[in-house]
Amino acid sequence: MNPIRVVLIEDHDLSRIGLSAALQQVEDIEVVGEAANAHQGLQILQVSKPDVAIVDIGLPDQDGIELTQAFRGSPDGANTKILILTMHEDEASILAAFAAGADSYSLKDVSLDNLVQAIRLTHEGNAWIDPAIARVVLKQARSNQPVDDVAAMVEIRSIDPEDQQLIEASTLTERELDVLELIVAGCNNAAIAQELHITVGTVKTHVRSILNKLCADDRTQAAVRALRSGLVD
Repeated sequence: MNPIRVVLIEDHDLSRIGLSAALQQVEDIEVVGEAANAHQGLQILQVSKPDVAIVDIGLPDQDGIELTQAFRGSPDGANTKILILTMHEDEASILAAFAAGADSYSLKDVSLDNLVQAIRLTHEGNAWIDPAIARVVLKQARSNQPVDDVAAMVEIRSIDPEDQQLIEASTLTERELDVLELIVAGCNNAAIAQELHITVGTVKTHVRSILNKLCADDRTQAAVRALRSGLVD
C-alpha cells in the first residue's frame, strides 16, 4: 500500500518541524512538503499534489481559509483533501473553513494518535471533526443554511439505520450520559474525572461502555453519533 502523501503548511517553525518529524515515524504517512506561508503553500500543493494537506489558519501572508478556497479553485484542487489544524475554535472560523472547501477540522491540542487517525480518515474521504467543535458543525448542517453565501458545507455522514437501532436499544446510565456530554465538549479523561469527582480509571470504564453501546470505534465517532442521534443536545 502506498503511503499517504502529506504537505504541512504552518508558519511556526518549531510546530511544523516537530509535527513533520512525528509524522515521518508513522509507517503509512510520508511528508512530501512543508511551507511557512500561504504563498509557498499554494505552490507546493500545486507541484507535489499531496493526498492530504494540513493547513493552519493563522498564516502570515494569507489565512489558511483563503488558501483553501484558492487551492480548491485551481485545476489540481479537487484531488487533495484538506485538514485544518489550528487553535481557532470560534464558530466563524470553523464554518468559514468548511465553506471554503476544507474536508476536516482539528484543534492543535489533538493527540498524535488522533491526528494520525484524522489524516487517515480524511484521506479515505471521510470528514474528521474535533469533538470540541463538532457541535458547531452539526448545528449548521441541521439548519441547511449556506455560510457567507457559499453553498459548500461539510457533510457529516448519517448513522446507518442498523446502528441507529442499536443506539436506541442501548440505555446509557445517567453517569455515562454525564461522561458523554463532557466527551462531546472535548474533555479528556483527566478533565472528566475532575469535573465529575471520580477517578480516571472509572472514567475509562465509562468510556469503554459508551463506545460499546454507541457502536463507536473512538471518542470522536461517539461524540458525532451522540449529537446525530439526539443523546446530547
